[in-house]
Amino acid sequence: MSTLACALLLLGLFAYVFWPERRVAAQTQKTRLDFLRERKEVLYDNLRDLNFEYRAGKYPEEDYQAQRTALENEAAGILAEIESLEQGPSTSTLGPATATKSTGRIFS
Repeated sequence: MSTLACALLLLGLFAYVFWPERRVAAQTQKTRLDFLRERKEVLYDNLRDLNFEYRAGKYPEEDYQAQRTALENEAAGILAEIESLEQGPSTSTLGPATATKSTGRIFS
């Protein structure tokens, strides 16, 4: 009896978890700008975690600098793309590489 109850509960659980959404049109579509903003937040969190772990002694100096530089360059590119999308496609001519060179380091 308990085996039958467990099987029905398991079947109900699988149906709940894997049943497809009926209202596909009601699901929100992410724009490129939404994606970039989310990616920016992830990069900021990664930089914050990297700084914390470096101060805790988990990373040597050269690894820390390499990771930080890579994250900062990616963040600069994303910020430049966000800015270009917010201003409109016709007014922005700065690419990610130009933005990095002109602004230098974005985090202290």
